[in-house]
Amino acid sequence: MGILLKKMADDPKGQPRKDRLWLKLLLLIVLLGGLSVLFYKTGWVQFFMDRGRVTRFLDSLGPWSFAGFILLQVVQVVAAPIPGELVGFLGGYLYGPVVGILLNTIGLTIGSCINFSLSRSFGQPLVDRFVDPKTMQRFDFLLHHKGAFLVFLLFLLPGFPKDILCYILGLGHLSLLEFTMIGATGRLFGTVMLTMGGAFLRHKKYLPLSLLAGAAVVVIFFLLAYKDKVESWLQSLSDKHRRK
Repeated sequence: MGILLKKMADDPKGQPRKDRLWLKLLLLIVLLGGLSVLFYKTGWVQFFMDRGRVTRFLDSLGPWSFAGFILLQVVQVVAAPIPGELVGFLGGYLYGPVVGILLNTIGLTIGSCINFSLSRSFGQPLVDRFVDPKTMQRFDFLLHHKGAFLVFLLFLLPGFPKDILCYILGLGHLSLLEFTMIGATGRLFGTVMLTMGGAFLRHKKYLPLSLLAGAAVVVIFFLLAYKDKVESWLQSLSDKHRRK
């Protein structure tokens, strides 16, 4: 993508297209900046951080609470005003395991596709605004990898910045349909864990909640301890696939 932009910059015929790209990027930055100011000025950031207030708000929507929760999940993926783990947990607490998993999955998938599509539409200049250089360098191998299974693993394993990965993958080879299928199924493990935790808390099943939390802590601790080795292993898989 960077090489393509450089060629466009050197090619007079590509100049109008480059100008349109930067204009779109500028408009997007202005829009996101405006929304951020609105969130802080109106106190919506504090609202999202208060689980009790969010719960009461969704309950007040009645039949529209499903749509409201999905929108909340989409917003946290795209704008990240609240931790995604909190929203996933809240889904299980409010709606139970089955409906909670369904609503969480729908919201996460829509939000992920928005990030992916923004990256696909605006390219490297947009991604550079949201992804720091070190993270981009860590996962640069994904842009040269043509196997979907590796991407699925990154979404499946806890501890990887999935929302950021959506932006990075938008620069790669995956189609929107492929990405949607991988994102929806890859996030499912974490979604089930969080939703079940919320459902256990709602029904005051503290023993299974404690066991679930303990298992999650063990998995996360293991991945954090061996994060570099896991990433090296994933990169080696990518290299082997490319050599084939």
